Amino acid sequence: MKIAVIKTGGKQYVAEKDALLTIEKLPGDLKKGDAVTFDTVLMTDDGKTAEVGAPAVSGAKVEAEVVSVGKSKKKVVFRYKAKSNRRKLKGHRQPFTKVRITAV
Repeated sequence: MKIAVIKTGGKQYVAEKDALLTIEKLPGDLKKGDAVTFDTVLMTDDGKTAEVGAPAVSGAKVEAEVVSVGKSKKKVVFRYKAKSNRRKLKGHRQPFTKVRITAV
C-alpha cells in the first residue's frame, strides 16, 4: 500500500488510494468529477522504502477527483458583555472541497 503526505491549504494530509479527504477549498471553479493534481508531496512510502523531501519530494504527485464542494456546518460566534446589554451574534461557514485520491 502506497501512501503520501501532501500539503494543501496550509495543512498536511495523509493520502492513500481511494481515500476521501475533506480539504480547504481549492481555488478555481471546480465541479464534481473534475481532476486535481497535488504537486507538493512532502513524503512518500510504498511499504519498503520511505522518501522524505526537503521540503518536497521532486517528481512526486498525487492525483484526485473532486467529489463535492460545499460549506461546513455553521459555527456560532457570540460576544457578550454582562450588565451592559451588549450582544453580538455572528456565524461562519468554512468552505471545503471533498476529494477522492485516485493515484499516488
